[in-house]
This record gives sequence, C-alpha cells and structure tokens, in this order.
Amino acid sequence: MPLLRVNAQSDRPALHGDGNLDGTLAAALAALPPGAPVVVMIHGFKFSPFRHETSPHRHILSMAPRRACWKALSWPRHLGFGRGDGHEGLAIALGWDGSGDIWQAWHRAGIAGAALARLLRMIACHRAGPVDIMAHSLGARVALTALSASGAGAVGRVVLLSAAAFTHEAQAALDTPAGRSAEVVNVTSRENDVFDALFEGFVGGFRLGRTIGSGLRNAPRNWVDLQIDKDRTREGLAALGFRIPAPKTRVCHWSSYLRPGLFPLYRALIRDRAALPLGLLRQIAPAQDPRWSRLIPVRLPRLRGPWGGAGLARS
Repeated sequence: MPLLRVNAQSDRPALHGDGNLDGTLAAALAALPPGAPVVVMIHGFKFSPFRHETSPHRHILSMAPRRACWKALSWPRHLGFGRGDGHEGLAIALGWDGSGDIWQAWHRAGIAGAALARLLRMIACHRAGPVDIMAHSLGARVALTALSASGAGAVGRVVLLSAAAFTHEAQAALDTPAGRSAEVVNVTSRENDVFDALFEGFVGGFRLGRTIGSGLRNAPRNWVDLQIDKDRTREGLAALGFRIPAPKTRVCHWSSYLRPGLFPLYRALIRDRAALPLGLLRQIAPAQDPRWSRLIPVRLPRLRGPWGGAGLARS
C-alpha cells in the first residue's frame, strides 16, 4: 500500500471512505522495511475531501489525478511512490476542508493541524522514526500547527511550498520540542508576492506581520529559505544536479510544485537527505530578493564612466 488516504474530521484523523484508520495504518506501517520513508502530503486552500469535485484525493494527492485541471500533478508519484519498489515507503494524503472563504479555511487549517498531530502520535505507536511532511499554501499552517503540538523527533523534514503562514507562526512552531528537532525547507518565489500580500491583508489585516514567503529572519540552523526563482539559487542547485528552469511567469501560486525539475529535488530531500544536508543548501541559498522585485524591477540610472563612456547600470 504505497498511498493511504486520510482526512482531518475536525481535530481528529479518519480514513477516507469506510474503514478503521488505526488498523489500516498499523498494517501499512508493519509492511514497511526498516528505513523506508513515511511522508504526509498536505494540500492548500479551496480543496476539500468532503466534496467530490474539489477532493484533493482526485487531484494532487492522487496517484492518477483527473486530467481536466492543468494543476493536477501527482505528488505521491513524483515523490517516488507507487512504483512497486518495496522500499519506497508510505505516502499519506491528508485531506482537510479548505473550502469557503479564506478566513474560514485559515481557521480550519489550525484545527486540521491538531488532527495531524494526533495522526503523528498514532504513527509513533506503530513505528519508530520521524515522519516527513510536504505542504503547499495554507497546508503549511496545518503542518506548523502540528509541529507545535508534537514531541521531539516526531517530524523529520518539512518541505513548505509557497506557504500561506505568518512568520510568528513559524517561529512559535520552531520553538517547540518537535520544531527544534525537525528540519524545514521553506520554498519561496517572488512569483507568489501577490498572494502573500493578499493573505497578509485579508487574513491578518496587516496586523499579524509578514508571511514566510519573504523568508524567516534570524532563522535557526534547522530552517532554510530556498528562493527557486533566484538565479544564484538555481545555479547552486544545478551544480548539485538539480536543473530548474527560470520562471516563465511573474505571478504564480503553484510554480513551487509545477515547475520542471523541482520534484527530483523534493524527492532527494526526503529519500537522500545525507546527500542534501541543510548546511549545504544554506551555502547555495543567498538572501531572499525583496518583495515585488519580479513585478517592479529596480533599475538604477546609467552612469557615465571616467573614460566618458556609459557605465553599467544595475538591475
């Protein structure tokens, strides 16, 4: 069983469809060889497993997503699950109710985080070792809330994609037993600036601070901001064997999983973490570009050199 579908029903996890979650989970974990990864995948805003037409289990969290949507790319398959390899591990697709308006979804994301924390405790009862997490958009709040409510060693690596979460939420999550023992890769892009600003305005009323899309200042050593639309970051990743093309758009909330070349990186972060320690990622990840730098490039006036010719302008 490479994929297990679970839903957050309020603050408790439940098997998607009929069946007993604890028994099904125990059997799936017992079948894993030692060292095989267990990865929880979390969707974002607007998805809901309780509505057929917006179910993430038919979309990004499916082995075979419906093809009607251009954003339907199978996360579990691209992370290396469902290939018949006995060592591939277990992917857990966590659905939660992200429907309604952004305020309702933001509130439910916090409740779903409590369900994820319960799920992590259930996994720990049947299998030793940390669980990895990959989350997009508002799913990042689900992940960070669960981190805050879990014990040391419960979570291994957390990969956050275009996260809709405030910096104070991330800092609070990191200052917990699970947060101090986990490793977090915060994947950002200036393509997401519009969405970050809208989130800060509508949800926070510009009073709750910035999202982690601008990076986390004074981050501890177990946190790395990885700006995937920055040339120097892409050059560093290419030197490690991960070739990621430059962005084709200026605004996109989904490029953090749709852009070619990214899933090999995410797969390696989970399956070959010894080859990608956070210290190495930190070396190739320069400081974040300022917000709006892709929409409003800053150009300095051309200066004349001492020889009378035009000097170089920076951009």
